[in-house]
Amino acid sequence: MGDIFHLFLLVLLFLAISLREDFVFILLYLLTGAYILGRLWGRSALKGVSVRRIFSRRAFLGEVIQVDLEIINHRWLPLAWLQVREQLPVELRGSDSINQVSTIAPKGVMNVTYSLSCRRRGYYPIGPLDMFSSDLLGLIDTQRMRHPEEYLTVYPRIVPLTSVKVPSNAPLGTLRHRQPIFEDPSRVLSKRDYVAGDSLRRVDWKSSAITGRLQVKLYEPSIALETMIFLNLRIDDFMARRRFDVAELSIVVAASLANWIVDMRQSVGFATNGGDPILNGDPPPVKKPARGRENLLGVLETLARIAYQQPIIRPMIDSIRGVNSDSVIKNLLSKGLIDETGRSEGPGRPILYSTSPEFLQHFGLSSLADLPPLNLQFDLTSQEEEEAKQPELPLQTKVLKE
Repeated sequence: MGDIFHLFLLVLLFLAISLREDFVFILLYLLTGAYILGRLWGRSALKGVSVRRIFSRRAFLGEVIQVDLEIINHRWLPLAWLQVREQLPVELRGSDSINQVSTIAPKGVMNVTYSLSCRRRGYYPIGPLDMFSSDLLGLIDTQRMRHPEEYLTVYPRIVPLTSVKVPSNAPLGTLRHRQPIFEDPSRVLSKRDYVAGDSLRRVDWKSSAITGRLQVKLYEPSIALETMIFLNLRIDDFMARRRFDVAELSIVVAASLANWIVDMRQSVGFATNGGDPILNGDPPPVKKPARGRENLLGVLETLARIAYQQPIIRPMIDSIRGVNSDSVIKNLLSKGLIDETGRSEGPGRPILYSTSPEFLQHFGLSSLADLPPLNLQFDLTSQEEEEAKQPELPLQTKVLKE
């Protein structure tokens, strides 16, 4: 439109010179002044704008998170119009963006509020936020400003557990135990009369003086449950058609077990070979056993972020797609969207494939965590008998000795 307006001004100038009419000169002056003012105003319109995105960075499954955008104009000049477009994960919102247009007064604030439904675990980018503005007449190119994305962690589902039979080899803890193998001297259960063979260390001299008979203490058995959870997410360890269901269900089990252990005021640690998107797909560091809710939240954050497991071999791709994938793999390799990252230790040592940095750039992703979660279903009633024979969950617990 700028080129057309330039041509219009030239024609108007030619008419003003030719006709020598005051009205034409006044119109020319007004339009020229509006053009110069519009360029100066429009080009600097977004330089005085700042953005605050206010929301809770962590949420549990089923929660609704409110996001508040505050777009502040710090200048004494108003913004004639401002378009804001916030990119959102469709898994949490249902639509992929928020798009609004408004004006902002001098030193004014534009507020945009929306909500996100945390329906699936994951590590989701909120944003980026793109802002567009120009002069009132649209004579200059639209100016653009981008506010970077921030991330929301949605914890995995936690199933309340009432009783878990986890063995322990650590005596003298804080959990009451039914088997009187290890007795805790700090937990006196009751007293009884002394019988031959009782240790003198058990004698309660105060009670003996009161009753006039020797009394010995009976101690309550207890254990210390220091647990380490190991979660195996090696993709080729599972049955082909159910591997993703089993892996997702295992994450739920790991989260539920860690929550139960912490509720019992015991120590829990966590280790997995799954890929963490904030570590470029590398496994997260091992969390040593520790007590408290803060340690539990650290475990849940790791479980929330674990993304699709890589690398993968061609037969696994074939089993997922249901057809031969040779041509597809060759096409992806030629375009640089996947890379050969080594060979599997399985029979025949097949080639391992992983997505490349060009894959993320091509699809506009910042990490593998931006990929949509799998639509998982755990109903096995309609599966064939051989499919219903699931392998044991890739979850192991190991009780560490003190």
